[in-house]
Amino acid sequence: MTNDKVTKNLTGTLSGLGRSSADYIGLLGVLLVEILIFSIWQRTFFTSDTMFAIAADVPDTVIVAVGMTFVLIIAGIDLSVGSVLAFSQAVLGYCMVSLGLPLILAIPACLATGVLCGSLNGIVSVRWALPSFIVTLGMLEIARGATYFVTQSRTIYIGQEIGRISDPIPFLGGVSLPIIICILTVIAGQILLSRTVFGRYMIAIGTNEEAVRLSGINPAPIKFAVFVICGFCSALGGMIQASKMSSASPNAGIGFELTVIAAVVIGGTSLMGGRGSVVKTFLGVLIVAVLNAGLAQIGAPEYAKRPVIGIVIVLAVILDSYRARKRKTE
Repeated sequence: MTNDKVTKNLTGTLSGLGRSSADYIGLLGVLLVEILIFSIWQRTFFTSDTMFAIAADVPDTVIVAVGMTFVLIIAGIDLSVGSVLAFSQAVLGYCMVSLGLPLILAIPACLATGVLCGSLNGIVSVRWALPSFIVTLGMLEIARGATYFVTQSRTIYIGQEIGRISDPIPFLGGVSLPIIICILTVIAGQILLSRTVFGRYMIAIGTNEEAVRLSGINPAPIKFAVFVICGFCSALGGMIQASKMSSASPNAGIGFELTVIAAVVIGGTSLMGGRGSVVKTFLGVLIVAVLNAGLAQIGAPEYAKRPVIGIVIVLAVILDSYRARKRKTE
């Protein structure tokens, strides 16, 4: 390799690292500005109770957002995550209450439900080369209908056996098991994305699937696996949500897919595919969670909260488009 090529590669690498660092700093800056504004506006916001409440509220969203990040990176989308979350926790509740199964057997049934839904999404979209938007929209309705059938349109009250999962752990300073699972999921997701061949294939597929195919790599198994992972994450999020409420609601997860997509996009994952980060998605979830908590504390009505979040999403997409154009000119 010539000196010119070495210099060019080194310059490109340093430029990429600089952009990545700037993205992290930008997201952290937005998060800190939110906390500062709401703390000035409402003195009770920046307290340990509020921070613990936000921390307890985000694990299910973060876990599902990790799966959604992978789907968006391969230039797909999964609109069924909210319904799959509800269906999975409905199966969990049915197994424990109606069938009398112990938690140790009900959890695998819950997770298997998510894997099954994700597999169906993957098979249909990959086998028949259908847009994932349409396929997962269909699964959204199928899983929601299945949820109403399993629960008979009534909330299944599971009880403290599932509720103990979300109880604070005293010797860990009050940190709960869902928070630990959430952190481990983010770490595992980021390693899978940035340190494995599978992760590089995901990015390559999202960037140019045809080029991947022409290079001799079959993208179908990778895309199928991504939808399975997203289904599994949805089920895991459903289990955690059920543990917080000690019940399984037939209306759980309605509109949840929009919250998840918003957090992932705010975290910098491109809707066009080929670019994303699990850690940045985690920061995106925190930004949305702090925004929701802050607006709730200052007494903002629901009709005011939703437009604010919508504006944040649009601004994030505009910023993503600007960054994409800037990269093309470099």
